[in-house]
Amino acid sequence: MFKLFTRQGNTKDEFYAICAGESFPLEEVADPVFSTKMMGDGIAVKPSDDTIYSPCEGEIILFPDTKHAIGIRTQRGTEILVHIGLDTVNFHGQGFQKLFPDQRVQTGQPLIRLDRGILNKADLTSMLIITRPRSPRIAYTAYGSVRPGNLWLQLED
Repeated sequence: MFKLFTRQGNTKDEFYAICAGESFPLEEVADPVFSTKMMGDGIAVKPSDDTIYSPCEGEIILFPDTKHAIGIRTQRGTEILVHIGLDTVNFHGQGFQKLFPDQRVQTGQPLIRLDRGILNKADLTSMLIITRPRSPRIAYTAYGSVRPGNLWLQLED
């Protein structure tokens, strides 16, 4: 009768694994810009395949010519950065193939294909950074073996 004040559906920001691989805490990334959370909190993964997928539904708000990073704003207003590899900005876009056709992306949609022939000397550790959270607290993270479609990180509501 009084459902006016109850929540309907999922109200948490949920992010799904961006690739298959081994997931680990951001603090263990071998770059202090990420491990000290200068850019924000998040999670990291060592990719075992060559495709990076969208962790959420949203709008692309950043895609530099270097193709090593993608900024996404969720429908709830949280902004994230998917950062592919360490020092991969120095490849100037080589080794990264854009797979998304427009500014709107869906959860699990392929974003980037990695060319390991070109990126063979790069550390491809990739991160999901919460750059502008609606909620500052992470409620859930999945460490260990992950695959696209696995819940990877969830923010408190």
